[in-house]
Amino acid sequence: MKIAFLGLGRMGAILAGHLVDTGHDVTTWNRSPVEPPAGAAPAPTAADAVAGAEVVCTCLFGPDAVRAVVLDAGLPIPVGATWIDISTVGPAVAGESEAWAEAHGVAYVHSPVLGSLGPARARDLGVLIGSSRAAARDHARPVVAVWADPERIVEYDSPAKAAVGKLVVNLSLAVGYQGLIEAVRVGRSGGLTTVEALRLAGLPKTPFSIIAGMKGAVLAKGDYSDTQFSTALLAKDADLMLSVAAGADLPALKAAFAALDHARRAGFGESDFSAMAFDAGLAD
Repeated sequence: MKIAFLGLGRMGAILAGHLVDTGHDVTTWNRSPVEPPAGAAPAPTAADAVAGAEVVCTCLFGPDAVRAVVLDAGLPIPVGATWIDISTVGPAVAGESEAWAEAHGVAYVHSPVLGSLGPARARDLGVLIGSSRAAARDHARPVVAVWADPERIVEYDSPAKAAVGKLVVNLSLAVGYQGLIEAVRVGRSGGLTTVEALRLAGLPKTPFSIIAGMKGAVLAKGDYSDTQFSTALLAKDADLMLSVAAGADLPALKAAFAALDHARRAGFGESDFSAMAFDAGLAD
C-alpha cells in the first residue's frame, strides 16, 4: 500500500522502517529534520506526505501534537483513506480525532502500541486497535500487524477504549517501577545492597519480577542514558491518566507522576524513565 508515516521519533522510525521492509511504499515526515528509514521517501511537509496515501500513520508525542499536525492544521488526508493514530493521546482526543475523520471522509483507527524499543525492533509489540467501524479495523489490522506480537493484538469497538487501554498498561509501568524503587529503599534501610534487594524482587513469580527484569540492572548502575521509553513520554502519559480519572483517589499514580516530573525538571526528560530514581541514592 501507499502509506504516509508522520513522526519519526525513537518509536516511529522503527515502525516506519518495518513498513518499508514489508514492501509498502512509504513516505515520511517529521516536524524536525531527521533521516528517514532506508527506502522511505521524505516529504517536505505533512501535506505533501499524505498526498495520494491509502493509509496515514501518525506517531506523535501526544494530544497537542496530534491537534497541531492533523486536527487544527486540517491535514488533507485523502477522502477514503484510513488514518491510524499510534500516538498516546487519551480518550478525549481519540474521540475528537474520530469525529474529525468522519467529517473529512476518512476512516479513523486508534492503535497505540504496548512496549518499548527492543520489542519494537523485534516486531514483538502489543497492539491495540480501536474504531467504531469494523471495516476500518480490518483495513488497519495488516498494517499494524507488521510490528505486533500476534497473541497481543486487542481490538475495541471505539478509539476511546483503545486510548484508555494504553493508559492502563502504562500506569502499571510507572507505578511498578516506583514500587521497585521503594522496595529497594526498604531493603537498603535494612542492610541489603541494591543488588541483593533486586535479586529478591526479580525472583520468578514475585510481583516485581517483570519490572525488575526490565529495569533492575539500570537501577543498580544508575545510568539512564539508554532510552527505551523516555521520562518525558511517561510523564505525559501519567498526566493523561490523572486527567482521565480526575477526582479518583490514585496515590500510587500520583507518587509515580511526582517522581517522573521531578526527573524531567532535573534535565532527564529525554533519558529513560528509569531516571525516576536519579536522586534516590540506590546505585551500588
